[in-house]
Amino acid sequence: ADYLDNGNNKMAIQQADKLLKKHKDLHCAKVLKAIGLQRTGKQDEAYALAQEVAALEPTDDNSLQALTILYREMHRPELVTKLYEAAVKKVPNSEEYHSHLFMAYARVGEYKKMQQAGMALYKIVPKNPYYFWSVMSLIMQSISAQDENLSKTMFLPLAERMVEKMVKEDKIEAEAEVELYYMILERLEKYKEALDVVRGKLGEKLTSELQSRENKCMAMYKKLCRWPECNALSRRLLLKNSDDWQFYITYFDSVFQLIDESWTPPPEEEHSLEGEVHYSIEQAVKFIEERITEESKSSRPLRGPYLAKLELIRRLRYRGCNDEYKLGDPEELMFQYFKKFGDKPCCFTDLKVFVDLLPSSQYTKFISQLLEVIPLSATAENEIALPADIKALQQHLCVVQLSRLLGIYHAMDKKQKLTVVRELMLRYRHGLEFGKSCLKTELQFSDYYCLLAVHLLLDLWLEGEDTAVWQCLTFLEEGLSHSPSNAQFKLLLIRIYCRLGAFEPVAELYSSLDAKHIQHDTIGYLLTRYAESLGHYAAASQSCNFALRFFHSNQKDTSEYIIQAYKYGAFEKIPEFIAFRNRLNSSLHFAQVRTERMLLDLLLEANISSSLEESIKSMSLSPEEDDIPWKDLRDNRDLTVLFNWDPKDRDISEEHRKLSLEEETMWLRIRSLTLRLVSGLPPLSHTIQPKNSEKTAENGVSSKIDTIRSLLQQLEAAVDSGKKFLEQKIQYPVLGPPPTRMAGFFSNGSCQCQTSLFYLVSDIYELDTNGLEDSAEIQERIGNSFKSLVERLTDLFNKCKGDLIEVRDGTLKTHPNLLENLVFFVETISIALWVSSYCDSVLRPFKSNLQKKKKKKKESSVAMPPVFTHFLDYVTELQTLTSNVIDHIKGLEIILTALKLEELSFKDTLLLQEEKKFTKTVQGKVQSSYHHSVQEIGELLKKRLDTIKKLKI
Repeated sequence: ADYLDNGNNKMAIQQADKLLKKHKDLHCAKVLKAIGLQRTGKQDEAYALAQEVAALEPTDDNSLQALTILYREMHRPELVTKLYEAAVKKVPNSEEYHSHLFMAYARVGEYKKMQQAGMALYKIVPKNPYYFWSVMSLIMQSISAQDENLSKTMFLPLAERMVEKMVKEDKIEAEAEVELYYMILERLEKYKEALDVVRGKLGEKLTSELQSRENKCMAMYKKLCRWPECNALSRRLLLKNSDDWQFYITYFDSVFQLIDESWTPPPEEEHSLEGEVHYSIEQAVKFIEERITEESKSSRPLRGPYLAKLELIRRLRYRGCNDEYKLGDPEELMFQYFKKFGDKPCCFTDLKVFVDLLPSSQYTKFISQLLEVIPLSATAENEIALPADIKALQQHLCVVQLSRLLGIYHAMDKKQKLTVVRELMLRYRHGLEFGKSCLKTELQFSDYYCLLAVHLLLDLWLEGEDTAVWQCLTFLEEGLSHSPSNAQFKLLLIRIYCRLGAFEPVAELYSSLDAKHIQHDTIGYLLTRYAESLGHYAAASQSCNFALRFFHSNQKDTSEYIIQAYKYGAFEKIPEFIAFRNRLNSSLHFAQVRTERMLLDLLLEANISSSLEESIKSMSLSPEEDDIPWKDLRDNRDLTVLFNWDPKDRDISEEHRKLSLEEETMWLRIRSLTLRLVSGLPPLSHTIQPKNSEKTAENGVSSKIDTIRSLLQQLEAAVDSGKKFLEQKIQYPVLGPPPTRMAGFFSNGSCQCQTSLFYLVSDIYELDTNGLEDSAEIQERIGNSFKSLVERLTDLFNKCKGDLIEVRDGTLKTHPNLLENLVFFVETISIALWVSSYCDSVLRPFKSNLQKKKKKKKESSVAMPPVFTHFLDYVTELQTLTSNVIDHIKGLEIILTALKLEELSFKDTLLLQEEKKFTKTVQGKVQSSYHHSVQEIGELLKKRLDTIKKLKI
C-alpha cells in the first residue's frame, strides 16, 4: 500500500505477488495488485482480478475499501453498490456497511434505494440524521420525477408526513432538520405552514446563517403577497442596518404595492404581524430622509441611504410623479454622492445605475462640475493637471469612466479622440508612480486609464483606422508589463489578436489567466472558437482537452459534493448541486467542444495514422446516435467578462445574447450532422448483397444508407436555416459574442462542396447495389459529380489566394479570412478523400471481377465502364490541386519569413520610443503566429497528399 501511495505501481505489483505466493487467498493483496495494474494501464487484467475477489463477497474492511478505490478509478461507481449490497446481507447489523451502501447509492443517484437504505440504518441505529437521509431521498425522487403530479401527490406528502411524525414526538434536534421541513413545505406550496414553522418554536433553531429566519419569513410573505408584513419587516431590518440594499428594494416594492391596493391599517389593532407599516409615499420619503440623517452620525460612511434616495426618485419618475415630494435634483444628489464617495472604486458602478435620471443636455455640465472638485495640479502653464495622491486619481478615474458611459467620447472626431488617448496614456504612466510598491499580483491604480485609451482606439479601428489596432496591442502589452496579473488586459489582448487572425500569443495569455473549474465553461469559448479556425491544430486539441477534462470530472465531483452535504446535513445544497450538474451537462460549450474535438481528431488521425474506421470506432461514434440535448441547451458563456463603459445603445443587449445563442446552435447542428455523416461512411463499405437477393433489408446496410440520406436532409435544412439567419446581417458589439464560422463556411463554398460529397456517397451506393451492367445513367451522374467537385474545390482554393499579411502605406494589414478559408479547404479535401476511399472500396472488387472475366473469355479487350476513367481522372485532379495548394502554402511561408517589419514607419501615430519596442513585439507575435498556422496547415496537407497517391484503382 505504501508503494501505491508513493506512485510506485510496479513495486506494489511485485510485493503483492510475493504475498500471494505465500497466502494465495489474501483478498486484500489481490485488490492492491489490481490497483497497481489499473494505474499502469492494464485495465482488463485489473478488472478480471477485482471481479475474482468481488465474486467471493468479501466482508473485511480492507478489501472493501480497496475495491471501492479501484472501482472509483475505473469510473464504475455502480460496482461499489453491488459490493456493499452483498456485505450488508452477510453482516446485517453493521452501521458502517449500511452507511457505505447509502453513500454508494448516492454516487449513482439511486434515490429510491437511498430512501430504503436510510430507513434500514435508522432501524439498526435510531439516530436522527439517518431518518432525515431517508426523507431527503424522497425529496430527490420528487425532483428527478418526470411527472410533476407524482412528486406533488406522492413523494413530497410522504416526506412531509415523515417529518411531522418526528415533530409530534418532539424528536427534532438539529437546524438541518428544520431546514428540510421548510424545504418540503415550500415545494408543496404550503407557504402559510412554512411561515408558521419559521416563526414558531422550531424556527429558533435557524441560527447558522445571518438573518436566516428573517429571510425565510420575507420569502414566504412575498409568496403569500402579504405586503404589510413585507413592509414592516424590511423597515425593521433597515433600522438595524441601513446599508442592506436588498431590504430597500423590498421596502419600496411593498410600499408601492400597498399604495396600489389603497391599503389602510385596521383600527385599534397592530398594523401587521411584524409591526408598523408604511403605506404612503410621504412616509417612505420621510423614512429615507431619516436614514440619511442617521448616517451622518455613523462612524463609517454608508452608501445605502444615499442610493436609496436616488432609487426612490427613479421609481417616482417611473410612476409619473416628478418633483412634488421635494427629494431634490438627481444631478445635485449625484454630485454630493461623488464628493462623499468619489475616491472609492465602487463610486462609478453605483452611479452607473442612475445616469438615466440625468437629461442628456446636462451631461457635459455635470462632468465639468465633477472635475472642478478634484484636487489636480499642473506644473507649467499648458501642461495637463495631474493628481497628487491615489485619492485624487480614483476620483478622476471615476469621472473619465462616467464621460465614456455618457457617450461624451463617442461624439468626438478622430483628432479629438487621439488627443484624449494621449492624455489618458500620460495619466496612466504618471499613475504608475503610486503603485511602485505594489506586488506582482496586485493591479496598478491607473490601469483603467490604459484600458479606456484602448477602448477609444478600438472605436477608431472600427471606423476604418488600420493603425489604431496596432496601437491598442502596443498599449495593452505595455500595461501588462507593469501589471502582469491584470485579467482585463489579457482578455482584451486575446480578443484583438484573434480578430487579427493570430492565435499563437493567445494560448499563452489564456494559460496565464489560470482559469479554474467553471471558467472553462464560461470563458473557454475565447479559446475554442479560434484555435482550429486559425490553423493551430495542436493548440486546438489541447484547448478542447482542457474543457472536456473539466466537464467529465464534473460528474464525479458533484457526487462527492452531494455525499458531503448528506454527511453534514446541508440538505438545501443538494438540489443546487444537482441543478449545477445538469446545467453543465447541457452546456452549449460542452456540446460544441465534444463535436469539434471529434472532427479535429478525425482530421488529424483518420487515414494518416489509422484508418477512418478505426478512428471512428475508438470514439464509439455512430451516425444514428445524437447525444446533444438540443431542447435544453444552456448558454453558460460569460459575455460580459470584458469590462466596458459603453452607453446602453452600444452595449451587449439581451437581443444580442439571444441571437448569438441561436447562431451558435445552428452552427453546432451543422457540425454535428457533418460528424455523424462522416461516421456513417465506413459501415457502408461492408457486405453489400447483389440487388436480386432478398436479404438486403435484413443485413442492416440498406438501413445504413437510409440513415445517411436522412442525415443529409437534416443537413440541408440546417444549412437553409443558417443562411436565413445570416440574411439578417447581425452586427454584435466589438467586445460582444464572437460570430461563428458559419458565414465563412457558406461564402467560400465549403458548404456546397461538403454537401455534394455526401450526395455522391448516395450515388455510389446505388451503383454498388445495381452493378455495372445497366447503370450507365448512374455512372454518368457520378462522372458529372466528380467534375463539378473539382471545379468547386478549385474555386475554394482561389478564395484562399492572396497575402495573409500585407504592408500598405507603412502599416500592417492582416487577412484572417484567407487563413480561415485555408482551414476549411483542408477539412473539405479531407472529407473528399474519405468519400473517395469509399468509392475506391466499391470500384476495386468490380475491377478485379472484370479482369477475371477478361481472362476467362480470353478477349483482348473488355470495354471498361466509364466510371473507372471518371474516378481516375478525379483522383489525378485532386492530386494536382492538392500539390498546387501545398506549393501556394510554401510560397506564403517564404513571403511571411521575408516580411521586414523593422522597416514599417509609424508615421502620424506619435509613438514614443518606449512604445516602439512593444509595437515591434506585437507585430513579431502576429507574424510568427501566421507563420506557425501556415506550417501546420501545410504539414497536414502533405499527409493528405500521401493518402491521395494510394487511391489508384
